[in-house]
Amino acid sequence: MTNSVYTLPAPYNEPVKDYAPGSPERAALKAELTRQLNDSVEVPVIINGQAVRTGNVREIVCPHDHSRALGTFHMAGEDEIHAAIDAAMAAKPFWEAMDWQERAAIFLKAADLMSQKYTAKINAATMLGQSKNAFQAEIDSTCELADFLRFNVKFMEEIYTGQPRSGRGIWNRTEYRPLEGFIFALSPFNFTAIAGNLSSAPAMMGNTVVWKPASTAVLSGYFIMEIFKEAGLPDGVINFIPGRGSQIGRILLSHRDLAGIHFTGSTGVFQTLWQKTGEHIDTYTSYPRIVGETGGKDYIFVHPSADVTQAATAAVRGAFEYQGQKCSACSRLYLPKSLWPAFEERLGEQIKEIKMGPVTDFSNFVNAVIDEKAFDTIAGYIERAENSEDAEVIIGGERDKSRGYYIQPTVILAKEPDYETMAEEIFGPVLTIFVYPDDDLEATLDLLDSTSAYALTGAIFARDRGVVNHLMARLTHTAGNFYINDKPTGAVVGQQPFGGSRKSGTNDKAGSPLNLLRWTSPRTIKETFVPPEDFRYPFMDES
Repeated sequence: MTNSVYTLPAPYNEPVKDYAPGSPERAALKAELTRQLNDSVEVPVIINGQAVRTGNVREIVCPHDHSRALGTFHMAGEDEIHAAIDAAMAAKPFWEAMDWQERAAIFLKAADLMSQKYTAKINAATMLGQSKNAFQAEIDSTCELADFLRFNVKFMEEIYTGQPRSGRGIWNRTEYRPLEGFIFALSPFNFTAIAGNLSSAPAMMGNTVVWKPASTAVLSGYFIMEIFKEAGLPDGVINFIPGRGSQIGRILLSHRDLAGIHFTGSTGVFQTLWQKTGEHIDTYTSYPRIVGETGGKDYIFVHPSADVTQAATAAVRGAFEYQGQKCSACSRLYLPKSLWPAFEERLGEQIKEIKMGPVTDFSNFVNAVIDEKAFDTIAGYIERAENSEDAEVIIGGERDKSRGYYIQPTVILAKEPDYETMAEEIFGPVLTIFVYPDDDLEATLDLLDSTSAYALTGAIFARDRGVVNHLMARLTHTAGNFYINDKPTGAVVGQQPFGGSRKSGTNDKAGSPLNLLRWTSPRTIKETFVPPEDFRYPFMDES
């Protein structure tokens, strides 16, 4: 037992490697891609640190070549789901009693393992399994995940050092207890970092977790579990259960010990989780904490004073990086009529230079979308626009799923501001533009504010500072992450805490202390050094 008061290392953002030709990281990643393509991984369910093979298996395929299997994963059944809950509850007393500095050391080590020893492995898994190019995989599965771990442990330290004032003769203090029960983490396919954060952030604060990964991101999730194990995470703290969401949700959401839900995914699924929690509200030991980031219909609003080239570049990167499969991706753009000819020209010039193809060819900027269901949904929006009198496909639109799920970067010109691709989340490489009259600025801002149910990210482009201030104030509630003269994607942990409101989620800001606070149940303690020995107060004296 130490009597020292520890201070954790200062967090830092992991430097992004550039994978330039001839660089050692490029060679290592190329070799790992080849290894994983020629290997076959069997991913088990992991309960209490033990591999469980159920025999109910699904293939892990490459979206850029769906005939190519990377391996298989086992699906958790009812017995495994109950066992995962039991393991989380059994590990809880030991884990929450562990000194917080010891918990921090585990995740700091995991961050270094990810950013040093296993960079190529986790990046290659993200590239092949989730169809990210080398740069997108690097900023996600290495840099952002390491950032989450390093910054979150420092935020944990800041939370624990936050203490109340004490009056004379008393000592007031606050304990930040973990929640009473287990946390249900549900992660999406599109960010390996989000998957790692959804499972680890509650665990840092002393909670134990049952984690259901997306079925299209099981491989990278499995490697995260291996890294946590090597870093020293005790068995049972995080339990990994790939499987059917409906079955897992039915069991976990009705369990009396459900203490919280940490979710990123679709709005529909999140609303179902909330509804089912409400149905079982009298079952739970404590009211569950519900933290969710769902989706967005993210925008760029261009003012007549904007730089056209800068706005066009932001649109291309914001809309088409990772095939638009980011909840923050730019999906709608409002452009003044005076800038339309120049903007259309620059946008078209840049999109013509985009190469599309497999992730193994590093010259490709755009790769495949995640699976056939996503392909069909995105293709449906494009086909309806091609046949609509209210919209026109002006760039791209071609799609082919014969070998991989490929959709060209697509630009739709909306003739009506409420056309479906201006309002609905598509989650694909589709950007819709509405050209507004320059003198209809305020009416267009009203349209932007009211057209979509989401409020996740948004960006404005303008040179005039007075205009910038006006737009920032007018669009206050349209985005939880707001960008000035920049694309609406690429939030960095510790710099731009991420989250939105309205139908975009609970805005609990991943990458900040606000998120970690949700996984604590504070206890206030008052100690009186010399307690009174007479019940009477001075005012009671008549003399």
